[in-house]
Amino acid sequence: MNEQSDSPAQDWSAEGYARNARFVAELGEPVVDWLAPKPGERVLDVGCGDGALTASIVARGADVVGVDSSLSLVEAARARGIDARVMDVYALPFRQEFDAGFSNAALHWMREPDLALANIARALKPRGRFVGEMGAQGNVAAISTAILAVLRAHGIDGEARWPWYFPTPAEYAERLETHGFVVLRMELIPRPTPLPTGMRGWLDTFANPFLAGVNDDERGAILEEVTSLLAPSLRGRAGAWTADYVRLRFAAQLER
Repeated sequence: MNEQSDSPAQDWSAEGYARNARFVAELGEPVVDWLAPKPGERVLDVGCGDGALTASIVARGADVVGVDSSLSLVEAARARGIDARVMDVYALPFRQEFDAGFSNAALHWMREPDLALANIARALKPRGRFVGEMGAQGNVAAISTAILAVLRAHGIDGEARWPWYFPTPAEYAERLETHGFVVLRMELIPRPTPLPTGMRGWLDTFANPFLAGVNDDERGAILEEVTSLLAPSLRGRAGAWTADYVRLRFAAQLER
């Protein structure tokens, strides 16, 4: 899921991801429906993670290659029988090899979207399609604001560690078109998302770039302060947490 950028890298744990973020794959099934993979098609899954959603594409008969920069997640995907490879999206070696590209919850980790899109387009055959879902502008806005505020109180410049790219639909459509795609369908989806292991589980999984180099004691204090700050807005009366997700889902096809 994580790709290189000039911000601190996200450190993925396959075990932690399975425990705290299984909902990512479960909520990604509609994106697979948009892809509508056909038996025998060759599909590139960009940011395949632990392969939970990739397996759904394989189950529909497609020949899938999953790529991810996390060795831990790639090993978990391989354990599912996925052809998963440790690769940086900014250095994909493929040339007109795939009928379709797919990505779920990974593109927003790629801080150089034009380079990522150029390499994905190059990997596709003529008229190849690209279907994906990512965080959009406003995604985890409350969570991000709380993280930045607490980091500032601890003397840490959180903005310099910002790990995500959350575009508007218009912005991402323009980028797709710049790289030779015609946008067939695009939707902005506000999606309040229940967190099965609470806000602390979410932070432990996704907030690592903000905490690079922070010692364990201070890290714990920061995460507790962020959690407390968010409780009035994102924790229900029964104690269940909900993340303020906003997603951008799209289907596009190369013009030629």
